[in-house]
Amino acid sequence: MRVPNSVVLPVGTHVDCCREEEVEEKTQDIMAKIMAMLAERKSNVAHFIDNLESSEEPEFYVDQWERLKEMESCTLTILNLVPVNCTDDRDIRKLEATILEHVKNEELFPEVIRVLPPVYRQVEAAIVDIAQSEEMADHGMMDLQYLLSKLSQCEHLATLDRELLQDILRYLHRIGLVVWYEEIKHLESTVFLQPTFLITMFKLLVRYHLVQQLENIS
Repeated sequence: MRVPNSVVLPVGTHVDCCREEEVEEKTQDIMAKIMAMLAERKSNVAHFIDNLESSEEPEFYVDQWERLKEMESCTLTILNLVPVNCTDDRDIRKLEATILEHVKNEELFPEVIRVLPPVYRQVEAAIVDIAQSEEMADHGMMDLQYLLSKLSQCEHLATLDRELLQDILRYLHRIGLVVWYEEIKHLESTVFLQPTFLITMFKLLVRYHLVQQLENIS
């Protein structure tokens, strides 16, 4: 809702915990709730805009009005929900194929055919080599400046500067090769070259019945 022209693919998990007829029923229910939520948001934004425009002194609320108009112009495309049994490899492959099919849809992603400069691929390949090297710690965390110095040691990347590297990292973050939280002050100088480490850590910390499990520890 905060990113212009977003595309969202809802995924329903734990299909293995439901009867076959329940899956279709729950899928329709979730999609109906999503559409109702979007309709309510659109109505609320329009209501707020109307209130500002009809106020006695609208010139005092120009900044708020502009932000609301910007929100109003943000479109959100909701794709059909994909029900998945996470314990079945076939369902995971089906989900992957569905994602790839949508990503290649030029109507949904008009920039999908954009050609990247060769240096993007070169940095991507170099980062993969660094991440897979024996000297890389299991957590895959690396200081941004140190990563730049490591990449600059490659003959074809000797002129790579920090600004260009940051642009490339934003791209690699979007495609999931690395994780870089540049908007978080305490993490802006750290690049996670092994995103799977974060997934494993989150699985340990964020889990169902976590509070009950902690309370059971003497």
